[in-house]
Amino acid sequence: MESKFFRFLKLVGVGFKARTEGEGRELFLKLGYSHEVQFTAPPAVRVFCFKPNIVCCTGLDKNRVHHFAGAVRNCKPPEVYKGKGILYINEVMHRRGMKRK
Repeated sequence: MESKFFRFLKLVGVGFKARTEGEGRELFLKLGYSHEVQFTAPPAVRVFCFKPNIVCCTGLDKNRVHHFAGAVRNCKPPEVYKGKGILYINEVMHRRGMKRK
């Protein structure tokens, strides 16, 4: 399958891991919950894991690729205080300081 559009996701956090099965059809995420989170990619999207913390969503249709990447990101959005969660690889996140009295 020739891919035209890519979306890279980065898992930031202790113990956060990703793995794929079924030729890029199934994505399994360990995000600190009591169970693994499973995603099934739509027909026009493939998923690859280059490292345990880097996920690549790729496909021919831009909307489907970005929609699937957004659905994966909504599972654990980035947190502003510690910086943990699922981020886009080119996303700049401004961390907030601790609360002051």
